[in-house]
Amino acid sequence: MLLLVLGVAGYWALNGQGPSPRPPAASNQRTLPGQSRGKQNAGDTAPAVHLDALQRERPSPADGERNVFRFKPKAAPPPPSASRPGGSSPSTAPIAPAAPAGPPPPPPIMLKFIGVMEQPGTRVRIAVLTDGQGPPMFGSEGGTVAGRYRVIRIGVESIELSYLDGRGRQTIRLTGG
Repeated sequence: MLLLVLGVAGYWALNGQGPSPRPPAASNQRTLPGQSRGKQNAGDTAPAVHLDALQRERPSPADGERNVFRFKPKAAPPPPSASRPGGSSPSTAPIAPAAPAGPPPPPPIMLKFIGVMEQPGTRVRIAVLTDGQGPPMFGSEGGTVAGRYRVIRIGVESIELSYLDGRGRQTIRLTGG
């Protein structure tokens, strides 16, 4: 059976009766009823190559014709230099150093608010604070903590502290840890 198939394929190949290879047609190309498909194979000859044109001298590019920045808008001209009152020009005017705005702010308060205690029968609230190194510290509203800070207000989830002199007012949220 295999020999029979090979024999038929060889006969077609030698006689040219086999199916001719055609380039696949694009899906949008349609043949009209009057057209034949034979006209598609009319351009099977190789295109003409002009080898002498490759040997000719090519023109060199011209200088100054191309501007790669041509789409960039022009920069605005500098403002006219008007003389300032007092006779000094803007470029030679003395620049005064910036004066400090005052003393630097105090460092942040490095305490953690870990809880609130209430004495039974009274409405006195006591805040429990820690610095992460020693035992817990306690303070009530208006009192001092660690000899450096004043408790301004104790809330449900936060406490408001400041330094004893009133600077550096800071709100610390309840961390629970």
